[in-house]
Amino acid sequence: MGCLRAFGMTASPNPCKVLNFPYGKVGWPRRVNTRVRMEVSLTKPDDWHLHLRDGDLLETVVSHSASHFGRAIVMPNLKPPVTTTAAALAYRESILKALPSSSDFEPLMTLYLTDKTHPDEIKHARNSGMVFAVKLYPAGATTNSQDGVTDLIGNCLPVLKEMVEQNMPLLVHGEVTDPEVDMFDREKVFIETILRPLIKKLPDLKVVMEHITTQDAVRFIESCKEGSVAATVTPQHLLLNRNSLFQGGLQPHNFCLPVLKREIHRKALISAVTSGSNQYFLGTDSAPHERQRKECSCGCAGMYNAPVALSVYAKVFEEAGALDKLEAFTSFNGPDFYGLPRNESKIKLVKAPWKIPESYTYPSGTIVPMLAGETVDWYPSAAAI
Repeated sequence: MGCLRAFGMTASPNPCKVLNFPYGKVGWPRRVNTRVRMEVSLTKPDDWHLHLRDGDLLETVVSHSASHFGRAIVMPNLKPPVTTTAAALAYRESILKALPSSSDFEPLMTLYLTDKTHPDEIKHARNSGMVFAVKLYPAGATTNSQDGVTDLIGNCLPVLKEMVEQNMPLLVHGEVTDPEVDMFDREKVFIETILRPLIKKLPDLKVVMEHITTQDAVRFIESCKEGSVAATVTPQHLLLNRNSLFQGGLQPHNFCLPVLKREIHRKALISAVTSGSNQYFLGTDSAPHERQRKECSCGCAGMYNAPVALSVYAKVFEEAGALDKLEAFTSFNGPDFYGLPRNESKIKLVKAPWKIPESYTYPSGTIVPMLAGETVDWYPSAAAI
């Protein structure tokens, strides 16, 4: 589990309230003349990296994603992890039961790769028609990754070869866990020591480098063959840099893994996603935790951004002068990479201010969303049009 102790710090039980932007007092864009209603119509987006958890937390958060997204790649790092096709199908049923009755949201399931995963499990996954990828967590890299892989090539090569045969993508949490490597360099070191050698050894393996955070990752993705290697990018890594962890005091609700990086890296990510390249697509990495598990001496890593993700993406693309490229990033590049049809329905983003709730309550506690209490533009309509 990721902890604030990674920085040698602890969190106050009542963290200071600050604006969570890279530069002090940076506001959202002023509204256009209210007599002119500015709207953007998008093919309904998909979320290609989502944590829904289970139990009453699942029941609370799933509707937020289902109202904005048609499908989502659901992460398997539960307790215990989802390591078999049977477990993935059972988890899928739990998600479907938690959805509103009118929802057509489709969860796309994944398997949690371990040192003991057998190649036959990949065949079962592909034959199920419900499992779409396998997730690599280096052991100890993030929340519930203790059962992850300790030696990818040494322990998992037969599984990876079967994934090539089955055209099953590998979803990568791209960080090394060597304690000698600086927290802010773990993505860069992972690329050079693990990911680049893997692609060289298995050039036909489809790989998604998830939640990339650095210009090093951008350069790596762009050096790879289109259609074989791609990346998801989160709203937090496009909006915030590492200053947002410390402004006005330690901010535990801005702590995620991979951790926020320097401004130079944030700008590189914005340039990448707004370039029009089809190698980048939406993946929120929305990761809800009960409030007390964030505001404690060893706070969990993860930002709950599902309610605000589309608003943030629209803001980033608007400020980059690239609203015309937003739809490809949110709605086209992901399904194209996975070989799935694009959604047919539409949603609407309206440039109108709305206030993000301070928290969401569920039976076991509360969840604090990204940008809690802030007023943002670009309100996503709940209904398809």
